[in-house]
Amino acid sequence: MKSVLARLRTTEFSLTVLFIAGFLTLAATSGGVLFSGQSIRSFLTYLAIPILIGLSQMVVLSVGQLNLAVGAMGGASAAIMAQMMVALNAPIWVALLAGFAAATLMGALNGFLVVSTGLNGFIITLGTLTIMEGLQYALVRSFTINSYPASVMAFGNISFFNVPTVFMIAVATALLVAWFYRTNVMARGILATGANPLAARLSGVSNNRSVFLAHTLSGALIGVAAIVTITSLGGINRSIGGDWLLASFAAPIIAGVLMSGGVVAIYGTVMAAGVMRLVDIARAQYSLDPSVVNFTIGTVVLSTVALSEWRRRRAEIKRQKHVEVEHG
Repeated sequence: MKSVLARLRTTEFSLTVLFIAGFLTLAATSGGVLFSGQSIRSFLTYLAIPILIGLSQMVVLSVGQLNLAVGAMGGASAAIMAQMMVALNAPIWVALLAGFAAATLMGALNGFLVVSTGLNGFIITLGTLTIMEGLQYALVRSFTINSYPASVMAFGNISFFNVPTVFMIAVATALLVAWFYRTNVMARGILATGANPLAARLSGVSNNRSVFLAHTLSGALIGVAAIVTITSLGGINRSIGGDWLLASFAAPIIAGVLMSGGVVAIYGTVMAAGVMRLVDIARAQYSLDPSVVNFTIGTVVLSTVALSEWRRRRAEIKRQKHVEVEHG
């Protein structure tokens, strides 16, 4: 465990250096445009979603599970909020709370199905992904819902010293997640289940509860992402959430979170999301082919997963050899 934590710290430091160097390079080659107030506000606004969906995937990965329905859950939740404000004339706070609750319940449903069926989250969320996409389409069809109250968008445009409120929400959420994993007994149970389910069970940890809680928390984080989405975009349609899946995996995986579970990297996930946002800016600034950028990010994610698996197997072999030596 100590070696894993040491690698995480090294990765987080490397990501920080990479982010700073990348930002300064893009700012220099843009003639300083990236340093302008408008550019900084735009950068931070569109960084909020990658942070939140990265965290939502991270909490599921920490228990050794996957959530393929991240984007569909976010899109359906945002559509619920929009329709409640437009079709039902619901108060803004009621609509936002309903969308957040819906996303949380979607996560809880994923957790319940995983626990009750014994199937991996990959299979369960692949199924619920299709269901949520159907729900999203049923709510918005082929239209864009953009007639909700102007105050919703106005809130998303508020900033303090060029720091948008939606980015503050993402950072505050990351801090809450960090506090949860640092102080909560149930969070330690989640990590224990991810690291070694058998040892966790023998220690009195309910693995089923850990899996259910991780998926529920993932849903709650997606609910926050949906709120940020509806307050920062001009309308909600069926495409919302369609490009969230790769980004949700890329941030925590690049940060060093293991696919097998047992560890989290909140700060690293935030920094990895920032690096990916810089890649998007570089794509626009240098007129790069989007397919090349997607290929690069996908290659980095696959390489990181392969390297993590190789390290895990190497550590397991060393541990077994150590045990054999001790027992003669």
